[in-house]
Amino acid sequence: MLCAVLMSDALFRKVIWRHFRAYRRDFPWRRTKDPYHILVSEVMLQQTQTQRVIQKYGEFLTRFPNFKTLAHARLSQVFRVWQGMGYNRRALALKRLAVIVVRDYKGRLPQDLEQLVALPGVGNATAGAICAFAFNKPVPFIETNIRRVYIHFFFPQKRKVQDADILKLVARTIDMRYPREWFWALMDYGAMLAVRSSQNPNRRSLHYRKQTPFMGSRRQLRGKILKLFIIEQKLSAKTLAHRFQKPIGELKPILKALATEGFIRQKAEDFTLV
Repeated sequence: MLCAVLMSDALFRKVIWRHFRAYRRDFPWRRTKDPYHILVSEVMLQQTQTQRVIQKYGEFLTRFPNFKTLAHARLSQVFRVWQGMGYNRRALALKRLAVIVVRDYKGRLPQDLEQLVALPGVGNATAGAICAFAFNKPVPFIETNIRRVYIHFFFPQKRKVQDADILKLVARTIDMRYPREWFWALMDYGAMLAVRSSQNPNRRSLHYRKQTPFMGSRRQLRGKILKLFIIEQKLSAKTLAHRFQKPIGELKPILKALATEGFIRQKAEDFTLV
């Protein structure tokens, strides 16, 4: 059993670095400093386990090796490669982001944190990760494994720990000389805690939410509908109701949401993939 104890910043860094030297993980996105490749990996890693990302990462980069090819690709092509990853909004955001980078930044991902956060699908955590991993900048950010580490070491008894309090500690303890490797080290320690801790420290986060079951959910039905659009391009609500044996009234809110988000557009009685 791993015991959490309050410790000095110096000792904390020593523990994290020691674990990293002994047990550092290897991923394809850690073998590159290409901002586009790192962006793709970070967007893929949002709410998706690393093993699933490994399976799609290489395929995606082979099909869309840079911002220009992704920006000029048809959305249906992007979705076909993305299939199996889930959370298709991320693929749509990546496509839109590529268009903006090609149009406004001459095909080069900006290094400024505020400019990164303003891009589609890039929040504070993803922007901070890009700054660290692509540009080696000591920008504090929090993701699941990092949150787990700081709660474990600095809030061993506290419940409802706020990210704002954790972020202060992240900023205070960053290794300013090696930010890229430091954040890798934090993530690797957090991944270890997820396996070896008797209780998940993230359950004590104020922001912890237990994921609802996927099977039989509206999210699952939405994914099936979008997958059918990728295959057939054009479908009506009546056709979808027949295919899925669902009342049209249940499908209409999903179709409306897909249209609002930019996945599909309506023409008369039919909907077509954008």
